[in-house]
Amino acid sequence: MKWLYIAAGIALFIKFLIVPNPIAEVPDLLIVEAVVQDSGVPNAVSGIIFRNRLYDTIFEVIVFTIAIMGTQFLLANERPFCSIYRFTDQPSIILAQLGATIAAIIGVELAIRGHLSPGGGFAAGVAGGTAIGLIAITSSSEWMESIYQRWHAASWEKVSVLVFIVLAVITLVGIELPHGELGELISGGIVPILNMLVAIKVALSSWTVILVFIRYRGLL
Repeated sequence: MKWLYIAAGIALFIKFLIVPNPIAEVPDLLIVEAVVQDSGVPNAVSGIIFRNRLYDTIFEVIVFTIAIMGTQFLLANERPFCSIYRFTDQPSIILAQLGATIAAIIGVELAIRGHLSPGGGFAAGVAGGTAIGLIAITSSSEWMESIYQRWHAASWEKVSVLVFIVLAVITLVGIELPHGELGELISGGIVPILNMLVAIKVALSSWTVILVFIRYRGLL
């Protein structure tokens, strides 16, 4: 039976090499133009993610949320780490804070203009999470926890997910906002709003994971 599986694998590999994949005789540019026209945003990738395959994106957000909850659940029964390691030398602190500032600015720019230029909600959230991580390795864990609790970051994370799902379902039903003028900042209908919601969700979830690993692992 093992040799049968090997022969089938070799045959499939040869098929991939010899038999060409069928390609529709449609210029790629026409496909991109159709996506841009349907979504109302110049960034065709954002148009596909938040419109053409919005159903998939909903579950990507849900899966990411479950992963964050799973991290908290799996580490909740462990003993908090006694020693928290962080940068203490001034040059490292300055460089990390500078990098955090740059990453935060990039994150905001990607969230606001992700429907016009390369970027989007997921990239913006990663940039925001990077900024939070750089601050975390140069600050006390107590201060990070206090800021997290003061601004109710966990609640905002859940609200962003719920609002995203509601707006996405409304869009899938067929109700859309006006697209506006193509290329303008306020355009694209619901796509910019979904971009910003995803950015908030990813950044705040990253903050949650960072605090959990600091608390139970002592370092990132």
